[in-house]
Amino acid sequence: MNSVTGLANATPARVSSPAAPPSALLGKCLAAWRQQLILLAAIAFLLLCVSMVNPGFTESRNLISLFSSNAYIAVAAIGMAVVIISGHIDVSVGALIGVLAMVSGYLAVNGFPAWLAWLAPVLLGALFNACVGALVAWGRIPSIVATLGVMSILKGGLIGLTSGVWLTNLPPAFLIAQHRLLGLPASIWLMLALSMLTAWWMHSSVLARRFYALGSNADAARITGIRTQPTVVLAFAIHGGFAGVAAVLYATQLQVIQSTVPANLELTIIAAAVVGGISILGGRGNVLGPMLAALLFAVITSALVFLNVSAYWLRAVQGLMILATVLADIYSRRRLA
Repeated sequence: MNSVTGLANATPARVSSPAAPPSALLGKCLAAWRQQLILLAAIAFLLLCVSMVNPGFTESRNLISLFSSNAYIAVAAIGMAVVIISGHIDVSVGALIGVLAMVSGYLAVNGFPAWLAWLAPVLLGALFNACVGALVAWGRIPSIVATLGVMSILKGGLIGLTSGVWLTNLPPAFLIAQHRLLGLPASIWLMLALSMLTAWWMHSSVLARRFYALGSNADAARITGIRTQPTVVLAFAIHGGFAGVAAVLYATQLQVIQSTVPANLELTIIAAAVVGGISILGGRGNVLGPMLAALLFAVITSALVFLNVSAYWLRAVQGLMILATVLADIYSRRRLA
């Protein structure tokens, strides 16, 4: 009797589940990287089509110049992705890049070491945006309202302090974006390295997963023990650090630093994040997508020039891509609900 009871209470031997077929694994991989693959295919398709009309479009010199001059947008979009994943947004990033670029340039022309001129914008950007994150987290100010006010302050302050004068006589050692490694500008290498490292960190770090939890459901994240306010501050601080790196790349890609940043820069950065697969509702996305979306925008802009089409059409294309991406995201959420 005891032996029967023992057999009844015994833990059954674990039956190993059959290995998933290769087709299923491939399907999961394609689903996980769908947005990135779409963006890569779009870039390749545009390069092929435009090169058939104008072969000079795909010359290595043009492509290197194209990607290196837009690397700072891709870097800023990575930081923006972290903020949006956590359920917030920052519309002041363009103005912040302009201010930090001027800070970096002033340090360089006034005799400070190049490494300090590169490091200072990163630290200042992280510190400044941490303060903005504190306003959002503890002041309970909606992020779009807080950063809209910050944008006006930064833009007005930048023009007021510089009087619209460009910064010149930059020392050659400071121009890191023009340095080359294995034939490619340092800006491209830095963009690729930051994209891959951040993607790996966001996927494997417990701390980074809190951003996804916060963006998915802030109340549920709070109940599970996540300290939501410090997490918001950290997301904004990381974003500010990436804005500082973007500012250095922007400041060092030419021989001068303009007193104003390109028009609608913040919208381009936000668009790159959203089109790159970062859910505008928060909680979803991979930071490699924003980098590819930023490069896609650069390819579209250059293609319009090579095809003698007004560059203003880029805004219309960006708007359509944003709407299509957001609608696809909403449909996906409703289907999973």
